[in-house]
Amino acid sequence: MSVRLYIGNLPKEEVERQDLQAVFAEEGDSVVTKVIKDRKTGKCRGFGFVTVNDDEHADKIIEKFNGYLFKDTPIKIEKALPRTKGAEEDGEQSPMDNEASPTTSSVSDKPAPTKRTTSSNSNNKKSRRPASTTTTSTTETSEGVQPDPRWAADLEKLKQMLAAQTTNG
Repeated sequence: MSVRLYIGNLPKEEVERQDLQAVFAEEGDSVVTKVIKDRKTGKCRGFGFVTVNDDEHADKIIEKFNGYLFKDTPIKIEKALPRTKGAEEDGEQSPMDNEASPTTSSVSDKPAPTKRTTSSNSNNKKSRRPASTTTTSTTETSEGVQPDPRWAADLEKLKQMLAAQTTNG
């Protein structure tokens, strides 16, 4: 099973994958490197990843290269945390993004959030309020349940249309 290692504190300049690969060349061909770059500027964002075959090899690399001077900067190496939904579009993540246990990539068991658009949200920011998950009991009468005032007029029209259909059919 492969293990991803986070490499932090990379210089924020022109760092290429081959430069980083050269650092780990003595560890063999089984070591694969990836430098995370800014999409707009193409410069290194200050971190990257190394993928190795097993935990023993990962521990050996961490012990050997943590604090290694790469372009006059001591790099930080540790086991990467699982990817999160926020980072999956680029395959990027820094260890500070998630508090879960490291070493494996996993997909969250949480359902994908639903997008809600409202006319009162003029600057298109997502609401920070969690969606309501409460349900009403079916034993209550329709008189006892008050509809959401935002949808009351539409609900009344639907009730009238439904009543008209049941009397006609």
